[in-house]
Amino acid sequence: MPLSRVRSPVSTVDSIAKNICEIKALLEEIRINSHQSANDIKLLAVSKGQPIENMLAAWQAGIKCFGENYLQEAMDKMRMLDIDPEWHFIGPVQANKTRDIAAHFSWVHTVERIRIASRLSAGRADNAAPLNICIQVNIDREPSKSGVDPDQTLELANAIVALPNLRLRGLMVLPKPQTDFNRQRDAFRRTAQLLDDLKNNSPQLRSLDTLSMGMSRDMPAAVTEGATIVRVGAGIFGPRDQTLTI
Repeated sequence: MPLSRVRSPVSTVDSIAKNICEIKALLEEIRINSHQSANDIKLLAVSKGQPIENMLAAWQAGIKCFGENYLQEAMDKMRMLDIDPEWHFIGPVQANKTRDIAAHFSWVHTVERIRIASRLSAGRADNAAPLNICIQVNIDREPSKSGVDPDQTLELANAIVALPNLRLRGLMVLPKPQTDFNRQRDAFRRTAQLLDDLKNNSPQLRSLDTLSMGMSRDMPAAVTEGATIVRVGAGIFGPRDQTLTI
């Protein structure tokens, strides 16, 4: 699937609905061509740095999940938006932010340490639905990137499932950037295999069902290898305005 099919459109409110429609059609085409199951692929709109009007346009076009990297920006948006999307935290988790993240988000994609998982569990209200967790894996073992080493993922996963108030769902990866489609597929294929290995090696991990992988530049390769959540920003909103004021 050529990468040129995934566009980086001009960021206008009028274009957002069209972009979302095209991305959903592309996701379905890839899913069918790669013989994936009929399970829905969740399109997570990466709304970091996006103004409120763009997020409302995406919501009206059918987006129900937003991914934010920065806690304060996200909480400001939550207060201003008169909608109730599913909020996903997709940035680095700082220990002193865990209570607010646990209280205000439905998903956290970037857990790489048991200390952070424990703090998220403690910060989640007992009467709330469990907080959905993905382990961030450094699938290419890049020294500059966050994420647990693939060989240590099983140990961390077994520790997380023992915590109350959390529900471990699966894995998240940010592979080394590649322009070649087959090289992109390789990292995602290894991630999918790692998830299968976790499920086969521990009875308490058999219910894992999530692969959060793929962004605007490599979404076709990720879906081909079984992604269940794709995190798309530029493909929906266009280039991000670095001078955003909420």
